[in-house]
Amino acid sequence: MNFLSHYYFERYPAYSEQVLGSLLPDLLKNVDKTYSFPLHKHETSFPFGIKSGSITEGWKRHIEVDKLFHSSDFFYHHTHQLRKDIAENISDLPVRASFLAHISLELLLDHKLIANNLLSVARLYEHLENIDRNNLTKYLKSLEVVDIDRFYNFYDKFVSSRYIFDYAKVENLPHALFNICKRVWNFSPSAHHFEVLAHQLDNYQREQLRDYSEIFTYISQQLD
Repeated sequence: MNFLSHYYFERYPAYSEQVLGSLLPDLLKNVDKTYSFPLHKHETSFPFGIKSGSITEGWKRHIEVDKLFHSSDFFYHHTHQLRKDIAENISDLPVRASFLAHISLELLLDHKLIANNLLSVARLYEHLENIDRNNLTKYLKSLEVVDIDRFYNFYDKFVSSRYIFDYAKVENLPHALFNICKRVWNFSPSAHHFEVLAHQLDNYQREQLRDYSEIFTYISQQLD
């Protein structure tokens, strides 16, 4: 799942650090794609304290949410359908249709949360602004290989840009999606690629994704 959908499951935290923890694995991978840390190998080295524990709790729930999402019938059904819908439009690009379908579903779910007023994007950013940076720095240092300055450079831009607000409009999603794809493949999509994908995604979320709330209900029940 993407950032906002992960936040959905942590939208009533005792500490903002739990929200941060639920996003941290993906934030780290955005800083450096090699930043992948098996939590069980590092948990004993994390700093003690409620805030550090809250980061870890959010991280654990991130792992569980992704596991439930990616193994669900909902995920299989919608990525399969999306792949069929978008494959022809990107047939002249090196992008793998299954990959684009996967991330398209995730961003469409974020869009649905905003469009249906199921949470506050502004509140998410407030949580990320209010974390204890000294505590987070100690936490990141315990992972040993994280470039702290590089992380905060990305983190501060991520928070200040507030680009998740853009997901309120489906027409903005292709730009985000193709930018993600460019981390894997070298290509330059045309205006036509953007326009067609926007149209396809809008049609899909209107006609085929009416059951979007089911995945959030299912995961919430499993977490409880």
